[in-house]
Amino acid sequence: MSILERVVHMVLFEIFAIITFIPIAMFATGQGASTLAGLSILLSVIAMTWNFTYNWGYDALLGDDRMARGFRTRILHGLGFEAGMIILSFQVMMYILQENFFTILMMDLGAVIFFLLYAIVFNWCYDVIRFRMRPSTTKATRFSAE
Repeated sequence: MSILERVVHMVLFEIFAIITFIPIAMFATGQGASTLAGLSILLSVIAMTWNFTYNWGYDALLGDDRMARGFRTRILHGLGFEAGMIILSFQVMMYILQENFFTILMMDLGAVIFFLLYAIVFNWCYDVIRFRMRPSTTKATRFSAE
């Protein structure tokens, strides 16, 4: 992926994530929309920076043939990304939400589960749409069951 395409991918990922996550987080935490919107935007900036770095490294290790990545590879990719996000987001959440360690841990784990599933679905859909729109960018012609 080019740098421009990585930026488009990140921005689309975060826009759909915020639209989906804020109402769920409001329901689950009882926090107000403005607090969660501010936190979501801050975490999105952190996530975009981490996303760019992580995916660039991931592609460098596995190659740019994203259609050849099977379910197992996508699960490992998502788990690695979310582990990094926990490390990067935990203290930010504690500071903004002013909750105790255990409460933030449960919120962060809930967010990780949501974003792990979301990331797998989003990235797979993105790769399929990308493949159909630009078939010459990848050599794969089918999904790998791996």
